[in-house]
Amino acid sequence: MATLATTTAMAQQIQYPKAAKDGTVDEYFGVKVADPYRWLENDTSAQTAAWVEAENKVTNAYLEKIPFRQKLLKRLQQVVNYDTSSAPSKHHGKWYVSGRTGLQNQSVIYQMDELGGPQRVFLDPNALSTDGTVALKSLSFSHNGKWAAYSISRSGSDWEEFFVIDLKTGQLTSDHILWAKFSGAAWQGDGFYYSAYDAPEQGKEFSNVNEVHKIYYHKIGTPQSADVLFYQNPSQPKRFYYADINEEETVMYLYEAGAGAGNNLFVRDLRQPDSQFIQMTSDMDFQYSPVLTMGDKLYLFTNYKAPRGRLMVTDLRHPGLNDWQELIPEQQHTLDGAAAVNGMLILTYNQDASDHAYVYDLDGRLRHQVTLPSVGSVGFSGKKDQPECFYSFTSFTQPGTIYRYDIANDKSTLYYAPKVAFRLDDFTSEQVFFQSKDGTRIPMFLTYKKGLKRNGRNPVYLYGYGGFNISLGPGFSASRIPFLEQGGIYAQVNLRGGGEYGEEWHLAGTKMQKQNVFDDFIAAAEWLISEGYTTKDRLAIVGGSNGGLLVGACMTQRPDLFRVAVPEVGVMDMLRYHRFTIGWNWASDYGTSEDSPEMFNYLRAYSPLHNLKPGTAYPATLVTTADHDDRVVPAHSFKFAATLQECHQGPNPVLIRIDTKAGHGGGKPLAKVLEEQADIYSFILYNMGVKFK
Repeated sequence: MATLATTTAMAQQIQYPKAAKDGTVDEYFGVKVADPYRWLENDTSAQTAAWVEAENKVTNAYLEKIPFRQKLLKRLQQVVNYDTSSAPSKHHGKWYVSGRTGLQNQSVIYQMDELGGPQRVFLDPNALSTDGTVALKSLSFSHNGKWAAYSISRSGSDWEEFFVIDLKTGQLTSDHILWAKFSGAAWQGDGFYYSAYDAPEQGKEFSNVNEVHKIYYHKIGTPQSADVLFYQNPSQPKRFYYADINEEETVMYLYEAGAGAGNNLFVRDLRQPDSQFIQMTSDMDFQYSPVLTMGDKLYLFTNYKAPRGRLMVTDLRHPGLNDWQELIPEQQHTLDGAAAVNGMLILTYNQDASDHAYVYDLDGRLRHQVTLPSVGSVGFSGKKDQPECFYSFTSFTQPGTIYRYDIANDKSTLYYAPKVAFRLDDFTSEQVFFQSKDGTRIPMFLTYKKGLKRNGRNPVYLYGYGGFNISLGPGFSASRIPFLEQGGIYAQVNLRGGGEYGEEWHLAGTKMQKQNVFDDFIAAAEWLISEGYTTKDRLAIVGGSNGGLLVGACMTQRPDLFRVAVPEVGVMDMLRYHRFTIGWNWASDYGTSEDSPEMFNYLRAYSPLHNLKPGTAYPATLVTTADHDDRVVPAHSFKFAATLQECHQGPNPVLIRIDTKAGHGGGKPLAKVLEEQADIYSFILYNMGVKFK
């Protein structure tokens, strides 16, 4: 069985691939910065492919020698093997749910004639590929009841393709749209609006910068070449544009985003022939989004002059921001969601990183709080003129469960609960608070097996994100179960940069305050040690995307504090991130190396790639990325891994796992997810010297 001595001996035998170095040097404000692995940015070159192959060979050889990896994978397959279901939604007299049966790679869309009636397959993404790597991104029904448009992604890429189903026959039409991105289908009549980019240069589909987002109108039954260009703004090539139309097709909204933490909103009255868009807002540092359209009355969410969010109302004839009236003012807690159901508004507030929901009438009067099953996360679904209302609920110890909700009587009835093959009652969850470096109070959830002792020896999987106003709420993941069964603790920390306490909390973790996020995460690790939950030899840090940046920054700033580090699909080169695909869109959180000497120096001071120091002993590290990741391009992880292997001195393995036919994570087939989780958890436990029982 694994001991630290055997894992150390195994790591010392690793021969890392030799990565060539070139003489690339960039100059920022008179400061020269070497980038010797620049060639790894070319993800389609033969030289990069050879390096990837060599790295995967080394990593796979290491992982295959972990004696319990197969046993852990088998246990993962057992605990994940259960059926799931979404809340039902109604469209043109039929009901639809999405769910996975057992170990299916992708969830299937089912149709029912009546609620709770027999289900038949409406759309099965598993049938779209032999290996489950085609995923459903969106599904949208035309308002006239004739069509449904759905978009797919291939191999985890952000690129989308649209197809159309004839609802009368259930058959696919000839319609097929390519190179859509960050788009839905906004229906008007027998066609829809979608957002796309020009077809990219061959060989650069997953790395080149995406510029000039365009909105097109597609009429059913016509080829994409006949689609009408509806909107573009070449003067602002690095912005997103997408359209939305209400069910009655009386009002059209246009969103503009990508130049701040929020968006601009435009509106157009479709009842007036040849009407033009009216600009409602003019500051993309704030969020503006419609919640409900009733005749001329527009209900809108915003965090403008209300960092924790509020609900406003205005008239379509006077849509400018100055004419908006406050309907439900900013509260003590952060407004996270608003749904219009059966003539009521259900507002969800984030209170210390968990959800609390309240019912209001359309005049903004509070009717009652919704009684939820426990501390957790909730999502409501229904329609403004439909009596049926459902919500999905999850917590760290409860998988996604569907309740039917009687709004008038605040009564929840269980509609669907998954049947799992393990004892949920064996596990418990608690919330703790600790102080960060500057005294800020930070919340953290701990989930573990009941009866856990604070003996300072428990394996800890410390997870965080801390960016882009994204809140981390309670949520269930069956893939954590084998780790918890081994006496592990899953710790999820709510760092600054997230949305848990509103826009002020978000801004406190951005640009020249980004170090707060890393300080919060480091303080969480130190607190877990000081409170007797664990020791640094049993502490692993994990995070993906912006969370991969978090792990990279913390392991370079405090290599002594962690036993294992797993930066997943991370942003590792903070000086060049904005030069790939849609990286420019993250400047509102990060700033860029071109902004000013101060911003350049600040980014360079924490950029994971630029803070690896020769001769340093780093934690056991498993960098993960994928060949089709066109959100955070693999070059970040490639350059970081090559530099880490060059600088690292010590007994710990420092490896990179490069997935194929996979992207940033969204839509990944279950089989691939389980393989990756088995690799990560076995790498963590093995390098902690934990014996897998």
